[in-house]
Amino acid sequence: MILCGMIIAVLIGPFLFPHSFAVPGTETYAAPSATHICGTDLNGRDLLLLILEGGRISLLVGICGAGISLIIGTSYGLIAGSSSQGIDNSMMRFVDILYSVPRLIFILIFINAFNERLQLAASNHGWDWLVGSSRLVILILSLGIIEWLTMARIVRGQTLTLRERSYVAAARVLGEGYWTILWRHLLPNLAGIILVYLTLAIPSVIIDEAFLSFLGLGVQAPQSSWGSLLAEGASSINPLKGAWWMILFPSLALLTTLLALYSIGDALRRSISAKNQ
Repeated sequence: MILCGMIIAVLIGPFLFPHSFAVPGTETYAAPSATHICGTDLNGRDLLLLILEGGRISLLVGICGAGISLIIGTSYGLIAGSSSQGIDNSMMRFVDILYSVPRLIFILIFINAFNERLQLAASNHGWDWLVGSSRLVILILSLGIIEWLTMARIVRGQTLTLRERSYVAAARVLGEGYWTILWRHLLPNLAGIILVYLTLAIPSVIIDEAFLSFLGLGVQAPQSSWGSLLAEGASSINPLKGAWWMILFPSLALLTTLLALYSIGDALRRSISAKNQ
């Protein structure tokens, strides 16, 4: 219920605010009040509105990044676990190599290598929306590409167990092909563990994005996310002015969403474990 409420709030909430709350005003660093429930920022914009708009970006990055990692990791783990020992070992050694690559360096290289190229390609095709969102798109792709490694390990381990089951052996005897066995017999029996991982991968991607945006390496202005709002809030805490609401309310929004997602993942894990027993 909390997660659904948060999703509905970030999707519908920004449309309920007057336009004046979204543009710079004179009430800079105004404390929480009846007019501005969460206060205002340095430019006099309503902080609650910024949190809801930033939640759109954070949840979009989390869901899309986790979806990309789900597709890559599931496919890779299925193929590795159902292949011969030599192919399996080679594929998992490649995963070990990727694990040794620092995430931050990989994302920075990815952004610097493709951001300008994507902007140029989008401009040539008249995709103006993509020109302004190219960094966000590359951030989603890069996070999805580095998050699939754990999923591949989990799916590969489960596939090694499932491929020895009698129904898989019966499918081979009946002449079903390799891809048919993967699609009809192995993948459906992995749906539970994949769903559990998905609910845990989304908050992991959200945390990575918040960390990068907090360092100024992720979402850039005029777009904002919970991570960039936290960075702005941290910079507003100084001996002369302590705008505590700038860091408290974005932190609560991020914390509430992450706890809800982790709780759902834990509940699904316990449910599947109880069903298997």
